[in-house]
Formats: sequence, C-alpha cells, structure tokens
Amino acid sequence: MRYKLYGAVVLGLFLLAGISFVSAQEGTTEDKGGLVPKLSESDQIRLAMSAGPDRIAKNAAIVALDQNGTLMTVKEGTNQFTCLADLPGTPKADPVCADPNAMQFLTSLLKGEPQPANKAPGIAYMGNGGQHWNKDGKILLQEEEGAKLVNEPPHWMLLWPFDAETTGLPTGENPGGVYIMWEGTPYAHLMIYQDPNKIPAVPSGTG
Repeated sequence: MRYKLYGAVVLGLFLLAGISFVSAQEGTTEDKGGLVPKLSESDQIRLAMSAGPDRIAKNAAIVALDQNGTLMTVKEGTNQFTCLADLPGTPKADPVCADPNAMQFLTSLLKGEPQPANKAPGIAYMGNGGQHWNKDGKILLQEEEGAKLVNEPPHWMLLWPFDAETTGLPTGENPGGVYIMWEGTPYAHLMIYQDPNKIPAVPSGTG
C-alpha cells in the first residue's frame, strides 16, 4: 500500500473534522488565498517540509491538497510528525509541521471545537513564519471586520494552555522572543520566535 497506518490516521483526523479546504460559497477548490491547491504535488511537499527543521521534516508524513481541494497523504512518515502545506484562514500559505499532540490541537481548532483535544503539550514548527488577525491590539482566533493581518517571523509553538497571570508573559507579538497567543481562550499557547532551522539538535543519548 502507498500509505502507512500513521498517515491514514492523520488523514482521517482531518476528514472527520470536515476540513476540505473547498469554498462552499463559490464551489471552488481554493483555500483562503487560493494558492496551495494550485501547486503541484512536489511543490506542496517542498512547501510543507519547509516548515520544520530538516532533521524532522525529511522523515515526516506530508499531507497536501489535490486540485479538488481534497486532502491526501502524499509522503509516508516515520517519526510521527506531520507537515502540511497550509493552515487555512489567511491569504498567505502557512505551512506547519506538528507532532501528534499538536495535530490534535490543530484539528480541534479547525473543527471549531470549544477546546483542544490534546491531553499533553504539542510541538509545532512554522519555519516560514505565518500570519494572524489583529484588531485593536488583540490577536483573534479568526478574521473579523476591521481586523488587520500581522506577519509572524519564523517560530515554533508549544500548544498547551499557558496563561499570562501565572507566567508573566506578554500576550502580543514580542520582539523579545516569547508570548502567549490567544490568551484567555482554551486555545492559548506559547509562541517562540526562534527559527526552527536554527534550533540545535539534541545529541543522541542525552534525552
């Protein structure tokens, strides 16, 4: 078979979430920006893999979109990480590589569930940076009228419910490196402004 069990499970999570990336209003195969489904499979693989450190991305499962906006596993993984060519919701393609706990978090987010399903912290990498919506200094879960797009630098995320009161961390974009995104919501998580491709590897046998 082309796909291993893990790839099938990952794909199943997204299908159960109803995440097709197809515009119901227009019946098109476009995501928010309309870019990713138009890319070739090989270009989507390269885009998805650019999100994580090379040592992780090269062994990760890759999920991409066909021309009909249907999710498909196009590359098997061996390290339980999954790389996606885009997270929908902004005009720019936002590729991400995520571990299983982070995938649960992201799936819950895209399904619109009241809180994330992961029971342990998840790690996700966005080596190309990303975008979010900001209105009156508050980072939004989704676009609202009057909101503006803010570009994020390359970063990685610890997807777990941190809060500003106990950590003392800021809740907005922080040039100093770390802040809590979506503070006060079940989807609050830690943003770390550190290029994933510049994170040193843990030496074998030390952790």
